[in-house]
Amino acid sequence: MDWIIGAVCAFIVAGAAYAKKSLTLSGCLAAVMMGTIYYGAGNLFWFGTLLLFFITSTLLSKYRKERKQELEKSYAKTGNRDAGQVLANGGIGMVLCLGYWIIPHPAWTYAFVGVMATVTSDTWATELGSLSRKPPRSVVTWKVLTPGASGGVSLLGTTAAAVGGALIGVGAFFFSWIAGIETQGLLIWTCIGLVGGLAGAFADSYLGATVQLMYRCTTCGREVEVSEHCGRTTVRARGWAWMSNDLVNVLSSVIGGCLAIGLGNILAL
Repeated sequence: MDWIIGAVCAFIVAGAAYAKKSLTLSGCLAAVMMGTIYYGAGNLFWFGTLLLFFITSTLLSKYRKERKQELEKSYAKTGNRDAGQVLANGGIGMVLCLGYWIIPHPAWTYAFVGVMATVTSDTWATELGSLSRKPPRSVVTWKVLTPGASGGVSLLGTTAAAVGGALIGVGAFFFSWIAGIETQGLLIWTCIGLVGGLAGAFADSYLGATVQLMYRCTTCGREVEVSEHCGRTTVRARGWAWMSNDLVNVLSSVIGGCLAIGLGNILAL
């Protein structure tokens, strides 16, 4: 019955997102599969936390969208998420959910909250940080960058990342309580979400500034994540050829999840 409930709920949410053009068809199908597993193999703790990330991130992608349209042309992924982006953001959490289903252990839940806090913090930092009136600075050199540049950080974006990560921790506490599973206190979950999310978001920025594959537009000269900009094919500027934006998201999620495991074990003592 849990698998059926998960499939129905995932279909409703993903279908609505597809209708609103927040998901492509491939993204919609991936979201249905993922949501079914999150609830079928898990419970409301897993499914609710995923939903909290998805709904808040979708709403923020629509917030002042007209001001972010030009910057979105530089991003590999936009608010209309495809299967690759859906899996990059929620695929690790799905694996952790299955791991908990097979061998229940608190470490799975700590890692899950760290991973979801990371993708939430990174998304919030991007969506709100791009609206900052002050230009971002490189997380590596601290030099001023053009808005939307990969590896850039700002006070507004960092604040948004912290709030997003903490929100995931708060949500995880309430969803675990409602689901009736053994859980930690509100403060512990909030700390895990806050620290894990910030660490993962900064890891994402660092990887974006150092090894992510980036291109340069031959028309406007801007460094972008896409192979076509200003109507022309871009040229490779830096980074490893195989280090895509999706892979950067996965690696930063792993970092956030691993830190959350360590922090969770320490705080639970």
